[in-house]
Amino acid sequence: MYQPLVHISNLSIKYGNKTVLRDLNWVINRGENWVLSGESGSGKSILLAAIAGKDTKHDEIRVNIFSNNQFKPVCLYISQWYQFKNLEGVANFYYQQRYNKQQAKDTFTVGEELALYGKENQLDPAELDEILTSLNFGSFKDAQLIELSSGEHKKLQLIKAVWLKPQLLLLDQPYTGLDINSRTNLNHLLDQISLQGVQIVITCSENELPVCINKYAHIENGQVKELDAFLPSIKTIPLITKVPSFLQQAPQPSAKVMVKMVNINISYGDKQVIKNVNWEIKAGEKWLLQGHNGSGKSTLLSLVNGDHPQSYANELYLFGNKRGSGESIWDIKSHIGLISPELHWYFDKEASVWQSIASGFFDSVGLFNDLGYHKTQQVNELLDYFGLTEDKNELLVHLSLGKQRLALLARTLIKNPELLVLDEPCQGLDEQQTAHFNQLIDGICSTARTLIYVSHNQQQLPQKLTHRLVLSKGEVIENSTYNLEKELA
Repeated sequence: MYQPLVHISNLSIKYGNKTVLRDLNWVINRGENWVLSGESGSGKSILLAAIAGKDTKHDEIRVNIFSNNQFKPVCLYISQWYQFKNLEGVANFYYQQRYNKQQAKDTFTVGEELALYGKENQLDPAELDEILTSLNFGSFKDAQLIELSSGEHKKLQLIKAVWLKPQLLLLDQPYTGLDINSRTNLNHLLDQISLQGVQIVITCSENELPVCINKYAHIENGQVKELDAFLPSIKTIPLITKVPSFLQQAPQPSAKVMVKMVNINISYGDKQVIKNVNWEIKAGEKWLLQGHNGSGKSTLLSLVNGDHPQSYANELYLFGNKRGSGESIWDIKSHIGLISPELHWYFDKEASVWQSIASGFFDSVGLFNDLGYHKTQQVNELLDYFGLTEDKNELLVHLSLGKQRLALLARTLIKNPELLVLDEPCQGLDEQQTAHFNQLIDGICSTARTLIYVSHNQQQLPQKLTHRLVLSKGEVIENSTYNLEKELA
């Protein structure tokens, strides 16, 4: 008797206090490869995790896996976050740990992690080399897991998945954090394993999908609706919302040159990750920082943020002061509003949305101080601006990843910083949320505020960018003025 690969009947799932999926029905037949779209928070991630049997088994879901010599009889879910552990089997890491060479040795290397994974799943090492080459990851074999950036962790997840060849592969936002070439090469790999019999379901907002995708669906109002073609997130540009009053004027710059790097070099053992970088950021400039995965962007930003211990061994000036001249890390952070995938990853899981935003006043990963009236009003203004007022008492982790990112974006802005450091700020946001956020950035950057903005997506950038720095293998290959309209013309 014919059995579909996945059969879902009348599935309802609550997340926190909200019913996200309601009486959902969906059938995935043999030979079908799906892309699943939907607005941020619509339940895409929850649905894939439920199919894979993560956390809770749902009787409304039947997954009919069968044995076959070509691929593993497994349903594999690749989430948006890569969860790794230290050598003692614990995942208790902190944000700055990846830059601390002594503590970094607490984790496996990439090579050790992959060797163990291959042994546990009886995989062919020869096939791994081809995958590593395709995703330009062979040079990371000796890197500790804690040292990897978010984009590099995403690649490691995907390498394992493609190598395993599960019967059903569920990919939640697989393109997040990947550079353009890596996205293209990933699609080629997915097409290859699909031809071998692996079935794929992808959630994404990308238009460039693998050729193997032959079915399209959209989650709306808690239910899956089959479509005739891919429906990306709605591209409606949101109505201009008035910038919160406390952000309408930037603080007075503390120096004419906010950041100055002179022949900066950063090495981990024999591996040099930053090579003779010179970079000067003047007050009021808006910089786009770009480069492929592993080019050194995150390391460079860690110097600006005061998080990297090797900053003392280099000629680095922040806000008019030479690094190591008596300033504390908190003195540096008082000037900066920061968001990055890594900060999101390590953020306090027990904080509410309100506490998460308010913690930005103190540069902490949770709220440990009471706020006065004026600061409380600023939190409320941002809650309203980002549409999070109804969620303010929810735990941050109970929100969709898109809403979590909006809350942390609000945290970035809460103290009205003179320098914004936005490292892939729109990861997890749908296109409308991204447009809304970039519109806000353009609004507050019409003043003398200074900006560093990192993104792989050329189509989703603020309009006010004035300069661009491009890295390749730790070296500067472009340092120039920049005009987004000319770039897209």
